[in-house]
Amino acid sequence: MGYGTTRSLERVAAAMGALEAAPIVFEAAQDIPQGGVLLALPALLAVGLLRHSAERYELPKGFYGLSSVLVLLALMALARIDSLEQLRYAAAGEWGNLLGLDRVPEVRTLREKVKLLCSEPGRAARWNAVLAQEWIGQHAIEQSTGLAFYIDGHVRVYHGDLTKLPRHYVPRERFYLRATVDYWVNALDGQPFCYFNQAVDHGLVQAMRGDVLPWLKANVSVSVEHAARMAADPRVPRFTVIVDREGYSPDLFVDLQKERIAALTYHRYPDGVDWRAEEFQEQAVKLVSGETVQMQLAERGTHVGKPGLWVREVRKLAADGHQVSIVSTNFAGEAAPLAAALLARWSQENFFKYMREHFGLDALVQYGTEEIPATVTVLNPAWRELNRQVRQKQAECKSLQKLQQNVGLTQPLSEAAVAHYEQHQGELQARIEQLQPALDQLQQRRKETPHQIPVKDLPEPDRFTQLRTERKYFLDTIKMIAYRGETSMAATLREELTRTDDARALLRQIYRTEVDLIPDREAKTLTVRLHHLTQAAHDAAVRYLCEELTATETIFPGTDLRLVYKLGST
Repeated sequence: MGYGTTRSLERVAAAMGALEAAPIVFEAAQDIPQGGVLLALPALLAVGLLRHSAERYELPKGFYGLSSVLVLLALMALARIDSLEQLRYAAAGEWGNLLGLDRVPEVRTLREKVKLLCSEPGRAARWNAVLAQEWIGQHAIEQSTGLAFYIDGHVRVYHGDLTKLPRHYVPRERFYLRATVDYWVNALDGQPFCYFNQAVDHGLVQAMRGDVLPWLKANVSVSVEHAARMAADPRVPRFTVIVDREGYSPDLFVDLQKERIAALTYHRYPDGVDWRAEEFQEQAVKLVSGETVQMQLAERGTHVGKPGLWVREVRKLAADGHQVSIVSTNFAGEAAPLAAALLARWSQENFFKYMREHFGLDALVQYGTEEIPATVTVLNPAWRELNRQVRQKQAECKSLQKLQQNVGLTQPLSEAAVAHYEQHQGELQARIEQLQPALDQLQQRRKETPHQIPVKDLPEPDRFTQLRTERKYFLDTIKMIAYRGETSMAATLREELTRTDDARALLRQIYRTEVDLIPDREAKTLTVRLHHLTQAAHDAAVRYLCEELTATETIFPGTDLRLVYKLGST
């Protein structure tokens, strides 16, 4: 039955199908390594770890119930156990104490449980959608000026050989690698809502049209207060989408405007003439973090794109004189919030970086591939080859034309020099005229060749499949919950920290710290006593955090024990 097993009879009953799930029973224990992750349980439950799981997931009868498996997966994410396989290196009995069991499941058992939970395609996305609706509602209360969403792609590199995924440019590697792209939707403070995987990526604009915007329109509800503002002022949008230059598309902006959705992005093709310095005024801009900074801002109206869409253009004047151009179809409110929202878009990039480093965002969680839907189109290899040949011929023509322009006559002129010049120019012109028919023919063939074709029509050597997505989406949803829970704890710690940037680092220290468990069945409490940290200042902040967590009066799932958090050691 494995190391740490003490509840043998219950395990035999579970093996015979006579036990729905093992009861959660806590025993007194001391010096449990990594027990500090239990401090995150109130935040995890508040974010929604178990709120809708029972409605959408179920497990067959067995020793480990659904709530124990989900709590374990969330605590593993916070303890920086990046994969299920890494659990084999954790002390099974000690981790079992944290769950009210004798030991945690073996890796193969946990893998089977996750496989059962991910047996139905799309279920993880539906679970995430229900949670995201609640998260969006919470942000709507905080953002009285209206909801705004960051939308950006994250390239997830694939190093395996099960399939030849298309190559994508990876900015952090500055190289083209085989990868898949996830388009994330985040709040202004970087907290995630959901993401959409694109096995075949056609760019941010296409992803927004195909997946992101339909999801937002279906899941973003309009509050009564905001509906009243929209009715009173036709300029007030339903919500705003914020993208980088890749999402710049006047055609898309027009379509969004019809839906009363505003767009905010950098101007991809600003007028090359700088605005006069007199137009810029110093304004106090409140950032998403709450900090107020001074910015030199100016505003005009301008047309963008062939439709001639009228938009707001806001420019920020930097200290070195550089002007950053921002365009938006949101005509309600001042210019300062627009500048703050777009310039704080790095919170989403910071989210990607933090998740990659600490939550294994790019980790491959399941081996295997699955077929790509037949309706998905890809770049036609024949068109790509013709395009390569066209560009090669064009480069040759331009090189010859450049040689023609760079060759001249020098004084004093002579008949021999003029004759040599004319001969050389004639030879270059003859080579250009020889290339032109071949170039015209290639361009015509490229024009007649379909640019995109369905995946099923790809030649056999170019065919590929996509990585399996259900288990990845399920575990990523739990990681979103863990990240949101950690974020709320960090916000509480910052109230007591002088160096507010240390909040997440301090939390990681807490998660690694030992705890003592003291159950009191008469008082119906479970005291989690965290050992002292490395500094008195940290102890003071953690003591405040413990008081706030205890005040939530959180009940440990599956028991009637109220969690009490304290700082100290035996």
